[in-house]
Amino acid sequence: MIFSAISVLFSLFRGFSSQSLMTTSSKNLELAYTLFCEDVRFEATNHLSLMGVTHQVVVPRLPVTMIKFAVVTHWRGAGQYLNEVRILTPDRLHTVAVSQPTSFSVPPDGYSDNVTVFVNLNLQQTGNHVVQVLIDSSLFAEKILPVMLVEQHPVTESPHVN
Repeated sequence: MIFSAISVLFSLFRGFSSQSLMTTSSKNLELAYTLFCEDVRFEATNHLSLMGVTHQVVVPRLPVTMIKFAVVTHWRGAGQYLNEVRILTPDRLHTVAVSQPTSFSVPPDGYSDNVTVFVNLNLQQTGNHVVQVLIDSSLFAEKILPVMLVEQHPVTESPHVN
């Protein structure tokens, strides 16, 4: 099932060092990093404020619906591109969520931050979900999003509680 996604594009203009991931159609584009978080705010100072930055989802039970889940990508290079983000189940057979294509540009020797916010993201199972970043409808990068259950043990006695 495909859930709605809100894509917000913030273009900021300065360089940032990173590893290079490039495809033939996007020779001038480099994905510096991908971050997961619960929400993103664009501040008056042209900075992004990321809330609930995480590398995994740990919940007491499944299924779980996340009110918001953001994927932040930071790009270097130059040119005009179309960005999409998909989240797949661990077996890669089903799409959990997909964003609408979003156009963005990277100025020469600059950078661009792209924020994709999924609303009411429903996760049904544990395992290593796959977050795919597509550029111009071609797979550009993948990142694993582990989803796991937390082990909860009831507290029956504690020396700190009277």
